[in-house]
Amino acid sequence: MADRRDNGAKTTPPAEAEGVGAAGRGNLTLLLASFFILILLFYPLLKWLVNQWLTNDYYSHGPLVVLVSGFLAWRRKNRIHRTPGNNGIVLLGTGLLLYLGAFWQKAYYLSAFGMIIFLAGLVWFLLGRDALQTLAFPIAFLALMVPLPFVEDASFPLQQFTGRSASIIARAVGINVKVNGAQVTLPKAQLVVGAQCSGLRSVVSMITLATIFAYVLRGNWWCRAVLLASAIPVAILGNIFRVASLLIVADTWGARAGFHYYHNYSSPVFFLSALLLLLSLSWVMKCREIRNDI
Repeated sequence: MADRRDNGAKTTPPAEAEGVGAAGRGNLTLLLASFFILILLFYPLLKWLVNQWLTNDYYSHGPLVVLVSGFLAWRRKNRIHRTPGNNGIVLLGTGLLLYLGAFWQKAYYLSAFGMIIFLAGLVWFLLGRDALQTLAFPIAFLALMVPLPFVEDASFPLQQFTGRSASIIARAVGINVKVNGAQVTLPKAQLVVGAQCSGLRSVVSMITLATIFAYVLRGNWWCRAVLLASAIPVAILGNIFRVASLLIVADTWGARAGFHYYHNYSSPVFFLSALLLLLSLSWVMKCREIRNDI
């Protein structure tokens, strides 16, 4: 007689397997329907955001924020489990009211924050509070895509600070420099430290990158806090050295060489240098490895 033993394997009944497949298709249909409803609801705001990303130099990185947020959410998809007792109605309502009210008043940046709050409420409502906790950072990270109206106002004082600081470095190497507000005068040339040379664009971009680093790198909470807090001074310092080097080039080889050729190509070089300085800081603090769930 043949020896028949239960080896522990379990076979899913056809009816049960069919039910699981139907549930999966139902969830996919629900997600797709929710996506198209969101596109229709937020289309006017999305149109404004795209226009800002194309015309506002400080927030040209907006599309990358969306892509990174989507990538981080996708990487954590295996940790998302739908839980019973879904709520989120209050969060949904708050986000919707803020979106509609702010859009009516043409406060589009507040309207964008309302859209993000609405998205968080939708995740809570459809998937549960645990899923919202899992996707909290990718959703909150979207706030960095929103152009803030007061950012540009910080440009002028930063222009003056950059001009004075760069002039101190230029004098230290023997260049005769005079500073009047944002205007820097060399013996054979003049430079007005404009909005592009203020370093504000580097500050906004560096804050975005430092936020990503603080999230994806594994380390103590204080290491991440220091890394995030260092973004602004590192970006400003890198831009000051860029403007100082521009003054040195203009004084040595002429205004055209410094304010045209060198000016156009030095910006990405010094931004990458500031980025490397930020990464070096994380290495020194032993905040080096990427988290396993990312």
